[in-house]
Amino acid sequence: MAMGFVLLFTVQGKAQEGHVKTVFNSNLRSSGGYAALTNKFTTIRGDYTNLAGLYGGWFINHRMMIGIAAAASTNDLRVPDEFSTDRNERRTWQYGQFGLVSEYVMNSDKAVHLAFHLFGGAGFTLQYQRDDWDHNSHNNTSDENWFVVAEPGVQLEINLFKWMRLSPGVSYRATFGSDGKGLNDSDLRGVSYNATIKFGRF
Repeated sequence: MAMGFVLLFTVQGKAQEGHVKTVFNSNLRSSGGYAALTNKFTTIRGDYTNLAGLYGGWFINHRMMIGIAAAASTNDLRVPDEFSTDRNERRTWQYGQFGLVSEYVMNSDKAVHLAFHLFGGAGFTLQYQRDDWDHNSHNNTSDENWFVVAEPGVQLEINLFKWMRLSPGVSYRATFGSDGKGLNDSDLRGVSYNATIKFGRF
């Protein structure tokens, strides 16, 4: 009988050995961090717009990320003549945004799960002459316009590796206070379809 009790406790001890918490166990980190490269497909004034961006921050308890983000348009957004600051040039709009970002990740340890994303910060637009790259055309800017941006979204997050995740998603960009020539809030607001890849310690 005594031998049976000893055997029982030995088996239970080995079964629970992987769940024992210790003060110096480096595998029990409750926080980490990650960085993300993202590309958004959206519209501005009804025209297709590509927004390339990056963000990252501190990932707390495998649930909440708090950090910073930035994004900007990469394609040619031609300014119609009626809104151009110089009708002798072919002007292009530049859109950008930067600020704080947070993500709440549900069931982060599952292979496929949801992440809720929220961006809040400043946005800007300006006009420049895109065609004249050789003459540093970005110095030839005009109609600088600043406003507030809030962008909530949701992602379907896929754990490819322990250190990399793929997160397609959708978000809605809302702006407040834009008064650029031809670019009021209703022109800038819209849905974005996002493709994001994340690297880090999750």
